[in-house]
Amino acid sequence: MSGRKGEYVRSTSTIIDAFLHEIMFHALSQLSNNLRDAYDKPMLVIHNSGGMAQMNSTDALQTIHSGPIAGVGAAEHLSDETGLGHVISTDMGGTSFDIGLVPEGGVKHYDFLPTIDRWLVSVPMVHLDTLGAGGGSIASYDRIHHSIKIGPESAGSNPGPACYDRGGLRPTVTDADLLLGYLDPDNYANGYIKLNPRRARFAIEETLCDPLDLDVIEAARSIKDGVDEQMAIGIGKELRVRGYLPEDFTMLAYGGNGPLHACGIARHAGISRVLAPPFSSVFSACGAGNMKQLHFHERGVHVTLYNATTRRLYDDYAEFNAVVEELEARGREDLIRQGFAPGDVRYRLELDMRYGNQLLTQAVTVDDIDRVRGVGDVLHIIKKFGDVYSHRFGASSAAPEAGIRCNTIRVASYVAGDAVKFAALHTGGPRTVPAPVSRRQAVFVGIEGHVDTALYDESALRPEHVIPGPAIVTTQNTTFLVEPGWRLEPTPQGAVWFLQD
Repeated sequence: MSGRKGEYVRSTSTIIDAFLHEIMFHALSQLSNNLRDAYDKPMLVIHNSGGMAQMNSTDALQTIHSGPIAGVGAAEHLSDETGLGHVISTDMGGTSFDIGLVPEGGVKHYDFLPTIDRWLVSVPMVHLDTLGAGGGSIASYDRIHHSIKIGPESAGSNPGPACYDRGGLRPTVTDADLLLGYLDPDNYANGYIKLNPRRARFAIEETLCDPLDLDVIEAARSIKDGVDEQMAIGIGKELRVRGYLPEDFTMLAYGGNGPLHACGIARHAGISRVLAPPFSSVFSACGAGNMKQLHFHERGVHVTLYNATTRRLYDDYAEFNAVVEELEARGREDLIRQGFAPGDVRYRLELDMRYGNQLLTQAVTVDDIDRVRGVGDVLHIIKKFGDVYSHRFGASSAAPEAGIRCNTIRVASYVAGDAVKFAALHTGGPRTVPAPVSRRQAVFVGIEGHVDTALYDESALRPEHVIPGPAIVTTQNTTFLVEPGWRLEPTPQGAVWFLQD
């Protein structure tokens, strides 16, 4: 049962978790048994809270969206290791575009009452915004606005885009990318999938060209520009609603299609620095390997830190500390059951706070104290809440005169583990332009006609090189599209910078 107040969310959380539990238990148990012959470590399951745990300490609700959230965890680790500062993580795959926010200092934004399908549930989840925009997103004619609508419907992997030649008849973003000259039809997915440009052309002509009175290349260009703009709008909304500016962030572009659309998305979003991380097509899996074993436990409370009527500060320290100790004990028991020593367990205190009777609550991480021992600690928590609230909504929106309340006490219990070490991500310095392996005609947004474009293979991604746009770099796992006005600078460990000229 959820420890948070609210009958509705407690009920829906219990019902959905019970519904999913049996299916997940049997599937994960079978996987664990299959691994025992070759793998002697316990199987760990990623949680959407940003950690992971063994199967016997995992609820079904904790696994929803956990894969993309592992990518946000990888972005946080990369930022910490290399000093990137503010990072917006973007994962563009075949069916969706996932946006995660990693301000300097780590993940600060959680959904404590997320919506799963149409049900409100009570589970602490790293905030993630998902758009129906990916390589397989279907482009259709919008009769009302006389324009192209992209997504959220997707062709998936079967039958996939029309150019896969597996029976798909509707145009997708990948079909547009192929006709614009960005993809090599004979070397897609390292040659495992042969693309058919005629199928892509037929799908776009049949669906879009006649009603929009466009030729097939203009329609494909509109699809590319439309999906890039759609994703950029999602990024801008995520940043501005939390008080940030896009120009202060580095965009991380990963997933199978991330490096292909990175420049177009960044151009629309007003971001001038994009990093395609090492292992960009499987960066979320890299994040899963870096996660801590972590458990969240929370309790709904009614703590008035400052009573505006009596003008008194909270003074029942024993009551507050008893709740914290209980939540720490539950987290410690979970981790001891997984084989860790009590001394290895670390804790992080978090509070959901609000001014007076506001409906909106703000999560505040209190990582420099673990107990409330006096007036100084109460004032410290109030100041921390005021700073976080003012940063998000503006200093003039703070209303301490209405009183300050804490609705939820939450403790994250975790054990740090081994993590991948990332090398420095320096840019600039003396670099040379490598010789292209070939050239191809490609079409770019904002430029009339076809453009002679340099083609490179994976050998060009060396730290002493710089690749000016327009250029296309095709590797075994993904395609890097360097649009005009951008340049590509590789780093020693395999990460690649897209920098606006």
